[in-house]
Amino acid sequence: SMDSTLHYIHNDSDLSTNSSFSPEEERKSKVQDVVPQALLDQYLSMTDPSRAQTVDTEIAKHCAYSLPGVALTLGRQNWHCLKDTYETLASDMQWKVRRTLAFSIHELAVILGDQLTAGDLVPVFNGFLKDLDEVRIGVLKHLHDFLKLLHLDKRREYLYQLQEFLVTDNSRNWRFRAELAEQLILLLDLYSARDIYDYLRPIAFSLCADKVSSVRWISYKLVSEMVKKLYMASTSTFVVDLMNELVEKFCRCPKWSGRQTFVFICQTISEDDCLPMDQFA
Repeated sequence: SMDSTLHYIHNDSDLSTNSSFSPEEERKSKVQDVVPQALLDQYLSMTDPSRAQTVDTEIAKHCAYSLPGVALTLGRQNWHCLKDTYETLASDMQWKVRRTLAFSIHELAVILGDQLTAGDLVPVFNGFLKDLDEVRIGVLKHLHDFLKLLHLDKRREYLYQLQEFLVTDNSRNWRFRAELAEQLILLLDLYSARDIYDYLRPIAFSLCADKVSSVRWISYKLVSEMVKKLYMASTSTFVVDLMNELVEKFCRCPKWSGRQTFVFICQTISEDDCLPMDQFA
């Protein structure tokens, strides 16, 4: 019954933005009994865009930084009090405000639970994915932490978007690609062998050929972990196909750098015991 009550409160807050609601009814939707109401009202008023411009341009950033703590204090049953404020901050003109929220969205998802995350945070998360690199890096650094909280069908939708992380505003921003490789290693546990082979493999191969050595070294680890994961899967054809492609793409590469990549990948596979030696041979 509590779940249904929370669902009702949540739906009620969705309607509170409707023009048919009076200001008085809208104010009531922000009422809770965890902290003094005046304190919460003061916090919510600080995110008012017009006021923030006149008082202090940094105030919205500080509000964004504190929001997960406020949400944790109020509890998920009172998320309706913060929902509008969160959406206001997520669309703030200052990228520093959006960046702050991007770095903490995975923490907020843990606080709110899967239902509220799917309804209220996923749209914001999707917006951050298309934002400036300064904002996207916050999402990317905790990509695994956020995606693991989603249901499998919702999680699979992001497989199509992972490729977009290879494109950055500044091509010299190699740390972005290095972070992507690190996250893909963690993401291997969240997806099936077929998904890994179809979607993550092309990205991994692209990263292995990166111009920056730091990115390549992490990518060798990514490929070795991929080999290990596919070998342990019940469908063994994927790992054979992957190894054949490694030979074709890197071992027989006309460029020496490609052949060197093959040696380094073999070294990593061997050191990490990703395959039995007879299979490796």
